[in-house]
Amino acid sequence: MEVIVAKSAGFCFGVKRAVDTVYEQVEKASGDDKIYTYGPIIHNEQVVEELQNHGVEVLEEGKLGEVKKGTIIIRSHGVEKKIYDQIEAQNLTCVDATCPFVKRIHKVVEKESAEGKQIIIVGNDGHPEVVGIEGWCHNKAVVIGTVEEAENYQGSKETELCVVSQTTFRMNKFQEIVDIFATKGYNVNVVNTICNATEERQTEAKAIAQKADVMIVIGGAHSSNSRKLYEICKSECEQTYFIQTLDDLHLELPKSVRLVGITAGASTPNNIIEEVQSYVRRNF
Repeated sequence: MEVIVAKSAGFCFGVKRAVDTVYEQVEKASGDDKIYTYGPIIHNEQVVEELQNHGVEVLEEGKLGEVKKGTIIIRSHGVEKKIYDQIEAQNLTCVDATCPFVKRIHKVVEKESAEGKQIIIVGNDGHPEVVGIEGWCHNKAVVIGTVEEAENYQGSKETELCVVSQTTFRMNKFQEIVDIFATKGYNVNVVNTICNATEERQTEAKAIAQKADVMIVIGGAHSSNSRKLYEICKSECEQTYFIQTLDDLHLELPKSVRLVGITAGASTPNNIIEEVQSYVRRNF
């Protein structure tokens, strides 16, 4: 039986940079220095737990006002502008670990909304990255997550639309939604902000799933990009499993299985991918 592990599986640039940033702050800390991440630094429970073991505390929504002293690290997904303002007002140290690709979206929507354009964010409403993007708009952004929502959108044809995307959104679905706005006659300025690493990961996962008998997708329960990988793989390979760690994997493979594919979301550490790969190779 052959096992193929996607080359693009595991930490992306932005996630690695964010996690490395936290560890750098841990190294620098001395005495009673307190380090917080604003929300989980990435969507992976194992990584967050490991950081907590090093004294890093996750600051939940609405709790920033309770912090009197310390360093606040902005999570990889980014946050609204008002959070930076609050950190500054409370005289706390701010370390920005926002993914640079997300940061670019903040700059785009800030500029375009200031010019009076209606911002359309193609993404999952309520996802931390989307909430952060909304918080950089001068006017109220509209979040569109489905084709149906795009078809039902009713805005002024006189107002130019600036369409951006959550970095981990599915490329073909983004294009489909953009086409709907254009077909309905809106003046659309499209800024494709889907991360290249996301596109590459999704394309590779689909290619492996098309020829695999069994597909394993590893990712955090709250990871949007991992969930999308699962959807892509499931549409190509009926026997697709979504797991967080090896403990979640309960495989019973018939003798007819010739190829098992493995991929992982952008927040999945390499050691977990290695554990799953080794287990499958060793036991089947």
